Amino acid sequence: MCGIVGYVGVRPCLPVLVAGLRRLEYRGYDSAGVALVDPNSALQTAKKAGKLQVLVDELEANPLQDAVTGIAHTRWATHGPPNDINAHPHLADDGKLALIHNGIIENDRELAAELEKEGIRCVSDTDTEVAAHLVAKAYRETGDLTEALRQTVLRLRGAFTLLVTHQDHPGLVVGARRNSPLVVGLGEGENFLASDVAAFVEHTRTALSIGQDQVVTITPEGVTVTTFDGTPVEPETFTVDWDASAAEKGGWGSFMAKEISEQPEAVANTLRGRLTEDGTVTLPELDVLRERDIRRVVFVACGTAAYAAMIGAYALEKFAKIPASVELSHEFRYREPLVDSHTLVVSVSQSGETMDTLMAVRHAAENGAATVAICNTQGATIPRESDATIYTHAGPEVAVASTKAFTAQVVACYLLALYLAAEAADSSVKERVEISTALLAAPDQMSEMLGVGERIAEMAKWMADTHSVLYLGRHVGFPVALEGALKLKELAYIHAEGFAAGELKHGPIALIEPGQIVFVVVPSPRDPASLHAKVVSNIQEIRARGARVIAIAERGDAAVLPFADEVIAVPPAHPFVEPLLAVIPLHLFGMELAMAKGLDVDQPRNLAKSVTVE
Repeated sequence: MCGIVGYVGVRPCLPVLVAGLRRLEYRGYDSAGVALVDPNSALQTAKKAGKLQVLVDELEANPLQDAVTGIAHTRWATHGPPNDINAHPHLADDGKLALIHNGIIENDRELAAELEKEGIRCVSDTDTEVAAHLVAKAYRETGDLTEALRQTVLRLRGAFTLLVTHQDHPGLVVGARRNSPLVVGLGEGENFLASDVAAFVEHTRTALSIGQDQVVTITPEGVTVTTFDGTPVEPETFTVDWDASAAEKGGWGSFMAKEISEQPEAVANTLRGRLTEDGTVTLPELDVLRERDIRRVVFVACGTAAYAAMIGAYALEKFAKIPASVELSHEFRYREPLVDSHTLVVSVSQSGETMDTLMAVRHAAENGAATVAICNTQGATIPRESDATIYTHAGPEVAVASTKAFTAQVVACYLLALYLAAEAADSSVKERVEISTALLAAPDQMSEMLGVGERIAEMAKWMADTHSVLYLGRHVGFPVALEGALKLKELAYIHAEGFAAGELKHGPIALIEPGQIVFVVVPSPRDPASLHAKVVSNIQEIRARGARVIAIAERGDAAVLPFADEVIAVPPAHPFVEPLLAVIPLHLFGMELAMAKGLDVDQPRNLAKSVTVE
């Protein structure tokens, strides 16, 4: 969950490192630090608690000497509070070695006790400092920084990416990874290490994926990769399909606002070249599934991705006629799920590094299941370890709370459902044509929905002091309600809860009191399942008890108007396109209410973008 950057080359590295941290600050922003190595000076460090700007201010007040080798870190605290002492880098070997870390080392206490017996005491509360002292000890014995890191990682349990540099070796940075992301950026006369390609895409779009249990050494001239036991490895090269401008605000007030506005484009990019109006799906990456007798599909995901998967499960059963369910990744393997060679496990993860989801994928594969990843990030671990991947092509998502990744994930789930439907004997061609035509029209309809932003902002201002908001939905509107509630919790820090509207009378209606704000995602009155009348009845029930109802309903839905305090109109659409339209005002509301309260919508408290620890 932390952001890490390493650089070796010919240019002054501090601006490169700080710019990289700015692009990675979504991964953690409790503290930040840098360590620089230059042939003519001792190892120099600076680290400060707080957001990156605090470190930048410190560096301006107390500049470091120019250097061409360095590592940098932005932290999401796990071990110990976010203060200057616990910030990375951590030093060892009398201040000559610096180490940064993403992840959690599970056996740090026993290793610390071993070091203490040798007279080496840690001054911080972190698990990271233990690793620094172990590398330093091995380095004193071997004189080889790469070998020292290899020896150290073999002793560590848990999830980690480590970067280390040493005063004795200017022009050298060594990294290692287990269950935590690490990529290499390949330049001319310079090379980069980072937890995300966003850190170096300004300088190069050519990258290498570092695999599980591998050690990488970078110099200005080249890159060497081995396994933990020293066996040479030829890593996979890939090209980043977006440029640095995609990760900039570009005039928007926040990344959140920019990314909400990019949802139509993200959906269009996910569909492009993959779907035609006659229902033909082109996903050659999934052809490996044709060899499998798939009788059941299980989606594994966490948070927002789980809500996208819920919508996907509805679509898969509707179009492909295959039983589908959704499991929270962190619960999946601990309840001993029944998966076998006839099961397809579909993981949904924006980063492709979500640790709970990665562990679920590995468990599924160990039990013989086929695995497909739905992911937005090239070179990530989950796609590499899955049988096939559907990339969403949503572009970089910098705001911590996900928006455009959600809608792109929903569409990728639909593509999977339609792909499998083409193989199903009892699948309806007519239905597939209808949804395909509707999906291709969805980006324009989503663009229309962005026009409600001004009214949503007005509503948010008069609700800024509210303490609770409820969300109701039916069928595919239920996961949309859950997503709306999550965004409000993440961004505005107030109680918010999503319910299946049919559950209302089974308990949640007790929460309704005069003035209670309730968003209701209303199905189309043209819905053949007749859910519309049931949801309108729910609205009447809560309105009679004093609730303030904000309905998201199809334009011209006269049945809703008498009972809603506010109606946000969506254009008429296919039932499975409705979630793509209805979620946009909910994303906007979460952002606008947080802004009305004066909160940072890009970097909410206590959160990080990529949850790389269990």
